[in-house]
Amino acid sequence: MEENIYHLQYALDTFYFLMCGALVMWMAAGFAMLESGLVRAKNTAEILTKNIVLYATASVMYLVCGFAIMYGDKFFVTGIGAIDVDQTLKSFTEREGGFSGGAIFSPAANFFFQVVFAATCMSIVSGAVAERMKLWAFLLFSLIMVGCIYPVEGSWVWGSAGVFGLNLDDQFGFKDFAGSGVVHLTGAAAALSGVLLLGARKGKYGPDGEVHAIPGANLPIATLGAIILWFGWFGFNGGSVLKLGDITSANTIAMVFVNTNASAAGGLIGALIIARVLFGKADLTMILNGALGGLVAITASPDTPSAMGSVFIGLIAGAIVVFCILGLDRLRIDDPVGAISVHGGAGLYGLLVVPFTATGTSFLGQLIGAVTIFGWVFITSYLAWFVIKRVMGIRVSEEEEFEGVDLAECGMEAYPEFTNK
Repeated sequence: MEENIYHLQYALDTFYFLMCGALVMWMAAGFAMLESGLVRAKNTAEILTKNIVLYATASVMYLVCGFAIMYGDKFFVTGIGAIDVDQTLKSFTEREGGFSGGAIFSPAANFFFQVVFAATCMSIVSGAVAERMKLWAFLLFSLIMVGCIYPVEGSWVWGSAGVFGLNLDDQFGFKDFAGSGVVHLTGAAAALSGVLLLGARKGKYGPDGEVHAIPGANLPIATLGAIILWFGWFGFNGGSVLKLGDITSANTIAMVFVNTNASAAGGLIGALIIARVLFGKADLTMILNGALGGLVAITASPDTPSAMGSVFIGLIAGAIVVFCILGLDRLRIDDPVGAISVHGGAGLYGLLVVPFTATGTSFLGQLIGAVTIFGWVFITSYLAWFVIKRVMGIRVSEEEEFEGVDLAECGMEAYPEFTNK
């Protein structure tokens, strides 16, 4: 009887882990729709290509070496292999508290859940460099990012033995439950380094410092993308509980879902209010990014705040996103979709508010973790972008940018019926 219970709990936890991973994989569609909706029509096919190809390249690179670097496990390219059922059951019965002593699930499920996180991190970069970066330069960087840069900093937070002997959790009490820093701040840092080397789109900024808005081509698609991301985030945060097969874990998952939804709603409302005050209008693009900012912020600790506390966390995150977008424009840092503001600004804020609700954490510890992650990713990404720029270039020509990167990079258009030919 006891053995059957262990089999059932193992199966339940593994299935839950896999389904949450599938939800996170579905976020790739959200990023693709959001970004394609916020760029101009002439650049749509290229950014869709980037999003689907980066998911494939990230999956392979994390399989080849990323997972091994991040968790010190064997290279999965050699094969996952079948588990020893008798030994697995023995490990359950000998540990204190059985399953309640920690998460136990299929190694393959663990890998799948981690690889979709790695792909999500790289998706953040795609939108920030949109409309003027060479496709193949971007894809080359994605190999470096997922194969080395991301897994190294990830090992410092989620790995049992961090690369270079650094473990931010054990040494500084750093908490990043589902990746406000490991995934989102990391993606923003890599994007910022690339944008600084890449430069702004032609016509975005005037000679006297004025900012020229460049509207996206398809706001219905952008809205759909934001809703898909909102939906997928339940797997992102909920799956990070790692376990379902006991009362405590099930209740934690329920609260994580509630808090994730509440913070997203708060972020949307915060951005809506700030946009109304500043512009006198309900700016849809700011509203969408505000909701995403609330999701990014709560990701650092979705298991500890109350539901109303999560609303307030999101409310402030939404406001931060709006001000960050405006601030970057004043600095002439061109981010077509607001990715750096959403994932960087809200990601940093999310890490720093953790001590208000999570015991055993401190502002100093969270700050050290955030600075360490940002510093590593920004410096290594800048070096990677710089080398790629010198070797093959990272920006398309002025003519190609004017005509649209769809034709230059993909040889096709997303909306050919709307061209005057």
